[in-house]
Amino acid sequence: RISTYDAVHPTPIPDKGRVLTAMSAFWFELFADLVPGHLISTDLDDMPAEARHPDLAGRFMLCRRAEMLPIECIVRGYITGSAWKEYRREGTMHGTALPAGLQEPDRLPEPVFTPSTKADEGHDVNISFAEAEALVGPELAARARDVSIELYRRGAELAAERGIIIADTKFELGLVDGELVLADEVLTPDSSRFWPADAWVPGTTPPSF
Repeated sequence: RISTYDAVHPTPIPDKGRVLTAMSAFWFELFADLVPGHLISTDLDDMPAEARHPDLAGRFMLCRRAEMLPIECIVRGYITGSAWKEYRREGTMHGTALPAGLQEPDRLPEPVFTPSTKADEGHDVNISFAEAEALVGPELAARARDVSIELYRRGAELAAERGIIIADTKFELGLVDGELVLADEVLTPDSSRFWPADAWVPGTTPPSF
């Protein structure tokens, strides 16, 4: 079954796992020059012999174990979702003032890194960059921000060439032997908002894939 933003939907989607795995594997390879990934292989032949079951084909990722950062690395290119709610209420996004008169889902002048906590229960909580620095240290927070924004830029540019807007996304970053790596899933509909570009109209909420 598919989940979006901490909600699990009741309708099963055939081969959903294969689709999300294939998407993530595609992005891990495309982004390898920007930041290494934890992904080793999606090839069944690379699994231990006792795990080479045909039903697992396309449904798994063999990975390096990473020590995950205690923050969600969210990048927003458009104002929507919880950021839009905060802007309507306070005129800010994650506590930072934005220009007056924005509409949902306006494109932001530049992609913005808006971290959140990783909640053990319930929903994650939006935090400021200073709070992210307090959690992981200034140097690692800055590296996570810069990498996340560049990953979003490259992914959004490729999607735009295909008529798709990536409005925002959540990256998971961790450490393997002290090296920052990209982990978990990458630019899937479970971690990102995908909109058809021809249905994007300021002042209205676009339909999401």
